Amino acid sequence: MDNRSRLAEMRSVLAKYRVTRGITPEKLRGILEELGPTYIKLGQIMSLHSDILPARYCEALMDLNSNVTPMPFETVEEVINRSYRSDWREIFSSIEPEPLGSASIAQVHRAVLKNGEQVVVKVERKGVYDMMARDIGLLKRAVRLVPSVGSIKNMVDFEMVLDEMWTVAQEEMDFLKEAANLEEFARCNKDIRYVEVPRLYREYTTSRVLVMEYIDGYGIDDREALEADGYNLDEIGSKLVNNYIKQVMDDGFFHADPHPGNVKIRDGKIVWIDMGMMGRLTEKDRKIMWEAVEGIALNDIGRVENAILKLGEFWGQPEEGKLYEDLRRLLKRYGGASMGGIDVAEFLQEVLEIMKENKIGLPHGMTMLARGMSHMEGVLARISPDINMVQIASARIREDYLEHFDLKTQLMRGGRRIYRAADKTVEIPSLAVDIMQEYLRGNARVKMKLEADKDFSRLLRHLVRNVVMGLWVMAILIGSSIICTTDMQPRILGIPALGAFGFMLALAICLYIFIRHWMTRNK
Repeated sequence: MDNRSRLAEMRSVLAKYRVTRGITPEKLRGILEELGPTYIKLGQIMSLHSDILPARYCEALMDLNSNVTPMPFETVEEVINRSYRSDWREIFSSIEPEPLGSASIAQVHRAVLKNGEQVVVKVERKGVYDMMARDIGLLKRAVRLVPSVGSIKNMVDFEMVLDEMWTVAQEEMDFLKEAANLEEFARCNKDIRYVEVPRLYREYTTSRVLVMEYIDGYGIDDREALEADGYNLDEIGSKLVNNYIKQVMDDGFFHADPHPGNVKIRDGKIVWIDMGMMGRLTEKDRKIMWEAVEGIALNDIGRVENAILKLGEFWGQPEEGKLYEDLRRLLKRYGGASMGGIDVAEFLQEVLEIMKENKIGLPHGMTMLARGMSHMEGVLARISPDINMVQIASARIREDYLEHFDLKTQLMRGGRRIYRAADKTVEIPSLAVDIMQEYLRGNARVKMKLEADKDFSRLLRHLVRNVVMGLWVMAILIGSSIICTTDMQPRILGIPALGAFGFMLALAICLYIFIRHWMTRNK
């Protein structure tokens, strides 16, 4: 089919669904299904963009049927022979003509090698690369022709999304990339006794054909079969979550599509298959994630906001103050919940909605993580609803924090903060003098209208008291430090007693402030 006839077909489908009257989630899903296998894959990739697309669109696109009409076995043989530059019978003793599964990019057949080993052969659809390249080019042209209907086109840069989808699709269509993912995943998890990956037959793998071990196990969500075979579903759920958190927080390399079809149980081990869609998080991304987790745990809105701003990618001008207020409402709603009472998928979705409203997008790895976490929640709900992913993740994060805690680094970081605060505090008197002089000359005008309730008045009094006591502490520390440089007698531990007394007094004031703050917060 040439470009002109394909574009006409696309226009016909768009006209059939009357897109000029609006594009609902159901309409979008129907359009992609009618346009064929390549658009189904595009829709599945688009469903990852929960940081950009509204939640209802992502949910509809996740439901796209990935099972498409399989290629005839003759075409499968043609692709294999062309990829090997020889007849497939030189490598395999048999290949079952009926596929185990058929998706938009490839289909999978069970086979037997010449040495009798059971394998699966993943074969790319003939001409799928050229077809997708053509269709994405045409889709870009079609997007420019579609008027701004509803709110979806106004809030999304479709060309940017299409470019990213094409990048992801290209990676999925290169089976050498998937083979490398399989090997890397195996290396990262080689010391985890309860985790396995299929053996890769690298010598028989090309960019269009992937050969790996056949996994004859139970589906992760097959409750009846697992229980009948004596498996403890709670143990499976705990190990599954522990390993996934390890993939995310330790490796920064995780399975981005952990739906039940991609996770098997065999001989008491969790087997991860299909490494075509993997997510990556940089060291920087993981540190920022940790900062956000700390902010949520401490109910520190500023820290959460700072993490989001450092992690996000702006695709518009956010409204000043709106992000802070949105996060404040979110943390207020979840602040009283126990860790076991938080639905991680729902919480992540709410955070992504807040980011959308504030015109902030997430890096590709983070959107894939959000998708993966939602899948994990779904699997747990089916096999072990009493297992809570947030509790396990929190325990894992606390263990990692204690394991990697560096007292020297923390003290140096705290010292730098104290120095910066003291340096700025020294300027307060001169700034106050400047302000007063400007006021006395009549050059300063301040218009303020304060309507403070009792809570705000109490907060203001506490703030003023803490600032004053902080200035006392700073003055005592500076004075004591100066005294310590003299030869004043008597001396304690080699320093003047008066200087030592000043340091102890400053420490006592700090402890008083901390204890009073702690008691006030827990009232």
